[in-house]
Amino acid sequence: MAGTRPTIADVARRAGVSKGAVSFALNDRPGVAPDTRRRILDAAAALGWAPSMRARGLTHARAYALGLVVARPAHLLGADPFFPAFIAGVETELAPRGQALVLQVVPDAAAEEDGYRRLARDGRVDGVFLLDLRVDDPRFGLLDELGVPAAVLGEPGRPTAFPRLVLDEAAGVEEAVDHLAALGHTDIAHVSGPDGYLHAQHREEAWATRLRHHGLPAGPVEKGDFTAAGGAAATQSLLGRRPRPTAIVYANDLMAVAGLTVARQLGLSVPHDLSVTGFDDTELASHVVPPLTTVRGDPEAWGQVATRVLLDLVEHGSAEDVSLPPARLVPRGSTAPPPAPPADRPAARERRQPEEQR
Repeated sequence: MAGTRPTIADVARRAGVSKGAVSFALNDRPGVAPDTRRRILDAAAALGWAPSMRARGLTHARAYALGLVVARPAHLLGADPFFPAFIAGVETELAPRGQALVLQVVPDAAAEEDGYRRLARDGRVDGVFLLDLRVDDPRFGLLDELGVPAAVLGEPGRPTAFPRLVLDEAAGVEEAVDHLAALGHTDIAHVSGPDGYLHAQHREEAWATRLRHHGLPAGPVEKGDFTAAGGAAATQSLLGRRPRPTAIVYANDLMAVAGLTVARQLGLSVPHDLSVTGFDDTELASHVVPPLTTVRGDPEAWGQVATRVLLDLVEHGSAEDVSLPPARLVPRGSTAPPPAPPADRPAARERRQPEEQR
């Protein structure tokens, strides 16, 4: 019937062989003469036939899928632009290969462990991506126990047999502090990511180390959670200090954009009263007012590289570590020299002049 998908039996009839011979030829197994193999492949091509991923999985004990388990509330996942970009990179590698990504979004660590155990028990994935690395991350031991291959995004701070994609995040934060120091800022605060995440810890350490390098005092730190609400609350606290910081280095763009809004609500001008830097260079960063000075990463490219590394590990049993290009600062309109002391500001002199002439 027209429109019906051809089957392995149709290929066998067209090539004049048994279904077993078709299976052997298409799975590149020995026992089929070269001429017969070619006739079978030509017949399959002519019919437009290809084995389903399920059939291939049963034949090769493969799921032809990779897994990603994310322990974050679902509404927060949608607000963080990192994950959609990373997943897009993964899909651009998997789709042409006819493979799939199995994504699980879970609320906490206990549900996360259950998610990995289910994926392993049911044979639903051939390997997983490890993101959002944590201090003393228990997932390394768990995946070793389950025998699940993994590709690790980041530096785990511990020995592991899994291949790592190493990103020098510190370089971008250091450039942000260098940029602010060169503009003349001496009171530079930081809104960090949540405790327990290694990349948040690395960014905070890079900020503090670079302040010391410039001989600047340790600035105030407020803990954020990588969300806009967390960034707004942290900014509100920092801008309530006296003296108020003249610059804030944020651990991601989402918190930085929220900080811009809070500053305006408090009557401050960015960058004239306050300079702001972010991290990620999300699409929104160049479109806010003023455009956000930020550290550029490329999570879509990281997803592509991580997928290739994980597929190598699955298919060949080993894969090499990869060093990703370091994150770099993109200066835009949200940073400028710090405000001059009130007595030296032109606006202050203009306000005093009429009073002095009375």
